[in-house]
Amino acid sequence: MVSTPRLVIAAPASNSGKTTVATGLMAAFATRGLAVSPHKVGPDYIDPGYHSLATGRPGRNLDAYMCGTDLIAPLFAHGSAGCDLAVVEGVMGLYDGASGQGELASTAQVAKLLRAPVVLVVDASSQSRSVAALVHGFASWDPQVRIGGVILNKVASDRHEALLRDALDESGLPVLGVLRRAPQVATPSRHLGLVPVAERQGDAVDAVRAMGERVLAGCDLDALMALARTAPALADEAWEPAYAPAEGPRPVVAVAGGAAFTFAYAEHAELLTAAGAEVVVFDPLRDEKLPVGTAGLVIGGGFPEMYAPELAANEPLRRAVTELALSGAPVAAECAGLLYLARELDGKPMCGVLDATARMSERLTLGYRQAVAVSDSPLAAAGTRMRGHEFHRTVLEPGAGPVPAWGMHQPERRVEGYVQRGVHASYLHTHWAASPEVARRFVEHCRAR
Repeated sequence: MVSTPRLVIAAPASNSGKTTVATGLMAAFATRGLAVSPHKVGPDYIDPGYHSLATGRPGRNLDAYMCGTDLIAPLFAHGSAGCDLAVVEGVMGLYDGASGQGELASTAQVAKLLRAPVVLVVDASSQSRSVAALVHGFASWDPQVRIGGVILNKVASDRHEALLRDALDESGLPVLGVLRRAPQVATPSRHLGLVPVAERQGDAVDAVRAMGERVLAGCDLDALMALARTAPALADEAWEPAYAPAEGPRPVVAVAGGAAFTFAYAEHAELLTAAGAEVVVFDPLRDEKLPVGTAGLVIGGGFPEMYAPELAANEPLRRAVTELALSGAPVAAECAGLLYLARELDGKPMCGVLDATARMSERLTLGYRQAVAVSDSPLAAAGTRMRGHEFHRTVLEPGAGPVPAWGMHQPERRVEGYVQRGVHASYLHTHWAASPEVARRFVEHCRAR
């Protein structure tokens, strides 16, 4: 049974203040000495970095599209084990999910799967009495979604607050917090969302501290904790990456990290470790060698375009990556990793493993995808079906190699990515918890070298 007290922080729309409130709540409760488990609805990699900074625990994603609805509660249980409180930040508007898929992957669906009360964060900057109609509509839209209270954000003055509170008295939902306008807490954004924690370092620490102080000053933490404790126990067993690997030495799997490669789901490293690998993180911006004994390489997503000159300047590491890939070692590259393996990125030399060039584009490619592996690779057997997510503003030419990685079935039919020797490189982000055999297969290929 999963009895962790929990809250889902949602909003009527994006840019209402969900991240400020959710991260601030995590930081405020952690300051009180509570073990807080941070979660994020959807595929986003960046917000969980701020959550981790606030709580000292890995930020974890709950994505019903990529992982399936049956895994949401088990993944939540895995992440929240032993914690005093779990805070789940929603995505987009409360009822927004995968395009054309109804409630699938929406915050509302995840709240129902977790049987968690919802706190609605409302941007009140341009309304007064109308806030009651807005809140009433969201609270009554789906009777299975339990909105337990409201936090008013961007409130201008005491007079404005009084008008909002008077209006919400008629809604029957308590006001659990009021946050005034405070631009000093704003975090810088980029074309794909907030700037990742790894790029901001001390500034990110200051931002999270400021969020926590705002929430501590403006929210009723006791009332919020009491609401969290109303969540009933879940009967779901916790997801576990447990697997009995073959006996013998543990192959070293090098995983790219640092400021240029910040996109990673915590479960991936856990699955690799459970499958028998020794996971070692390295920084392509700083390290001139791969970890000693590297038998396989995982290069996830991030913002290599922001660091193309620095990545290009680290010629010794680029050469080491190229030599490893040409030797036939297993290499799994997603999005930023794909670009790093290309000949060049925005005119700067990269590893040259793939006969392709990459450049920044004005067009944002964003959305869920259905994919099937076109051919065998150390990552997936031909015919393996997975769901994933694309999230980039770059173009790779050509977009697919002689042996593509994936055949896409949504939103249009196409082939994408590269499979050559032991390399599997693609724009597609995947969540291996939905297909743990991917990690097992990868480690087995590493062990076989």
